[in-house]
Amino acid sequence: MPRRKRTAAGSSSDGTADSDDSGDHEKTDSSHSEANQRNNTRLTRASLRLSQSSQVTVCIKIPTARLLYAPPDVKQAAERDESPPRTPTGNAPSSESDIDTSSPNASHDESGLIGKNNRHFAISGCPLYHNLSADECKVKAIEREKQEEERSQGQNEENRHATRHQAPTQRQVRYKEKVIEMRKRRDSGLTKDQKEKYMEHRQTHGTTREPLLENITSDYDLELFRKAQARAAEDLEKLRLQGQITEGSNMIKTILFGRYELDTWYHSPYPEEYARLGRLYICEFCLKYMKSQTILRRHMAKCVWKHPPGDEVYRKGAISVFEVDGKKNKIYCQNLCLLAKLFLDHKTLYYDVEPFLFYVMTEADNTGCHLVGYFSKEKNSFLNYNVSCILTMPQYMRQGYGKMLIDFSYLLSKVEERVGSPERPLSDLGLISYRSYWKEVLLRYMYNFKGKEISIKEISQETAVNPVDIVSTLQSLQMLKYWKGKHLVLKRQDLIDEWKAKETKRGNNNKTIDPSSLKWTPPKGT
Repeated sequence: MPRRKRTAAGSSSDGTADSDDSGDHEKTDSSHSEANQRNNTRLTRASLRLSQSSQVTVCIKIPTARLLYAPPDVKQAAERDESPPRTPTGNAPSSESDIDTSSPNASHDESGLIGKNNRHFAISGCPLYHNLSADECKVKAIEREKQEEERSQGQNEENRHATRHQAPTQRQVRYKEKVIEMRKRRDSGLTKDQKEKYMEHRQTHGTTREPLLENITSDYDLELFRKAQARAAEDLEKLRLQGQITEGSNMIKTILFGRYELDTWYHSPYPEEYARLGRLYICEFCLKYMKSQTILRRHMAKCVWKHPPGDEVYRKGAISVFEVDGKKNKIYCQNLCLLAKLFLDHKTLYYDVEPFLFYVMTEADNTGCHLVGYFSKEKNSFLNYNVSCILTMPQYMRQGYGKMLIDFSYLLSKVEERVGSPERPLSDLGLISYRSYWKEVLLRYMYNFKGKEISIKEISQETAVNPVDIVSTLQSLQMLKYWKGKHLVLKRQDLIDEWKAKETKRGNNNKTIDPSSLKWTPPKGT
């Protein structure tokens, strides 16, 4: 019987030469095998014939002396350093699982769902997660390759361009009949024993394993789903090899949001199987996050959302503001917080959104209401904070929308007859925006003020700005002086004239909040 040779994936160029010379050195290797095992100085590169499994396992010389793959019924001579597969939430499996948990960030030295590679790096490529063994994945990979070859041969025999607008070919008709017949053979439903088996599997493994899928649909559709999973795992592996996905990287580099591709600034705690992709696809209406553009395209075809949930409390022109209750629309608000964290450094609120109200500003066109920015506020704030978190999307920055959001928050405070202030600490861009807004409010008040004596308390009551913020702004403008035991507010005409000139030059750009367009009453209990 001719000698079978097999090389392990990932071996160096020396492995080919050693394989070619294995016949010449076979006797030498076998005579010195006991000495090599006793000294443990190196692993032989000669192929070993295993009589029990009728398979060949090739060892390669690597620093950890670890076999890349071996049949499960053969005991390994080298030490193995296996790592646990990642769960869908990014955590290692529980103690109930039969998977070893030694290194959560390392990859598996085991054939993945693709059936070709000896290592897999994501949960989507783990055979154990999909309730499969490495051997089953290899067999399915061979079957897929054969089917792909048969399909390509059939396409070559037929002229695709000539039959594009004609009737289906005989091969296509036979395939369609075969699929219909396979789907008819599916059982009507799950038996009682099958349901108990599925429930036991779910209780035992939880989210560390994929649910059992047998008999839920036809064998043909299940096999089609398995092929799609293997194809997705293979595409992820290609992206990793191209450097677009980094091992252990949990930083999303870019997001596709509507018609914009945005570079992120900070880390956001998305689930690990999404975070390690490096690129995220987000629906701009419901804020659902997805792994690929194909999934996003299919979602957009079915998504019925064209504006944020909740009540529209303001509209003027194309600008609208929606009030979203974190308790009533929890998933949307959580997704909004995760999105905002990509562009905010100090944000800590992600999942506990129930005590907050979210005011989402949008710009409408013929496709829907596009997210411009938002701010959140506590339903019951003991410190009278009117803003807990505020964000303008990067594509709308430096266009006046930030000041509109701030002005709208103070407009709500005026309706509530309260004095408001943003929650600290403010981000760098937030601090710049608020200082600019406070300066503009004070200079406008000074320009319209005709009296002789001015009071900080009166300014606060009319503008709803906290007195502490007013004093800090006056100090930065050098308009607050201490003279003869009293604090005096100086009316600097040069600053007022400069502000008025900018206002005149700016003109009517519709980037202002109109109080008459607000249709809102304070929520009960606030």
